Amino acid sequence: MHQPEPDVGTRVLHLTQPVEGGVARVVTDLARAQLAAGLHVTVACPDSALAGELRALGADVRRWEATRSPGPSLPGEVRRLARLIDETHPALVHAHSAKAGLAGRLAVRGRIPTVFQPHAWSFEAVGGATAALALRWERFAARWAARLVCVSEAERATGTGAGIRGPWSVVPNGVDTGRFRPAPAVAARKALLPDLDPAAPLVVCVGRLCRQKGQDVLLDAWADVVRKVPGARLVLVGDGPDRERLRAAAPGSVLFAGAADDTVPWYRAADLVVLPSRWEGMALAPLEALACGRPVVTTEVDGARESLPEALAPRCLVPAGDPSALAGAVAGLLADAPLRASLGAQGRRYVLSTHDVRRTAAAVADVYRELLREVPAPRVVPTESRESIHP
Repeated sequence: MHQPEPDVGTRVLHLTQPVEGGVARVVTDLARAQLAAGLHVTVACPDSALAGELRALGADVRRWEATRSPGPSLPGEVRRLARLIDETHPALVHAHSAKAGLAGRLAVRGRIPTVFQPHAWSFEAVGGATAALALRWERFAARWAARLVCVSEAERATGTGAGIRGPWSVVPNGVDTGRFRPAPAVAARKALLPDLDPAAPLVVCVGRLCRQKGQDVLLDAWADVVRKVPGARLVLVGDGPDRERLRAAAPGSVLFAGAADDTVPWYRAADLVVLPSRWEGMALAPLEALACGRPVVTTEVDGARESLPEALAPRCLVPAGDPSALAGAVAGLLADAPLRASLGAQGRRYVLSTHDVRRTAAAVADVYRELLREVPAPRVVPTESRESIHP
């Protein structure tokens, strides 16, 4: 049934910190869809490449300087955000990730319908007293969220199991399947790694270089992989606080590519993509790799199983923090090209049917529709596209 277009005066304010990685891509995809639907989209974030990309899309970007983690600057960040909200008069606030969720809910305190999307819970990222404090905050601040949006059923279950009470929606992450699509590996390898033997088995890991993403576990496993698959090479794509420590521990068969504005060529260049995370909500990297037709080895953490079709789980899912299991899965797939091709094709079909970004945008529109009943919600999925993403 046709849904009316929203009033162009409908204002949505997205708050985000961090400004890179998967959270930034989610914000960008939502802003693009919502702008196309006719909403007035404002994004408050620190000055960054994300800010420039959002301006290019037509979003109203407001500079909100904020650190990635809570600290002494928090009171000033909350005051600046409160002033910005008063200036922009949004009908709805959508806060992404723990830091924006902290500052945003303190600034709004329920005066405006607020969506909080954790993109992995803050109390999973820390330990000891800090974790206890983060959990107490999430329990308390849930009263200031009109809707808690999780990217996986596992993320929601972690929240409810931890005693966080509130109205929930689960909206799985999605990827642009037109942009992330299969292509031959040879051309990508020649462009990215001209000095590398094109026949060398290539593993790619895309993600921020930090404890969460588990690249240290992959490096611990890598010597065993190379013993089983001589000549194999590993590329770490990304930057982050653990860069120098990881470099110091890496052998010569590991390359550090740094941050990439476009990760599509790296997925296409890979024989296999690995994400050895210690925790996730639902990482985009496995979905992006599968959309490019590349098999993925990832860890059995919240949301990871939901990023893989059941057929891939026995060969592609390993325990978190287990270098031996990780090495076995990686080496086994590197040695079996027909199996990799089959798993990659199955993964592509799964993403097309379940994790197309248009499906995600439509689900978020449904959340907004419920919270803003007096305003028609955005029709972010073209009528002609519905059949292709709703099997």
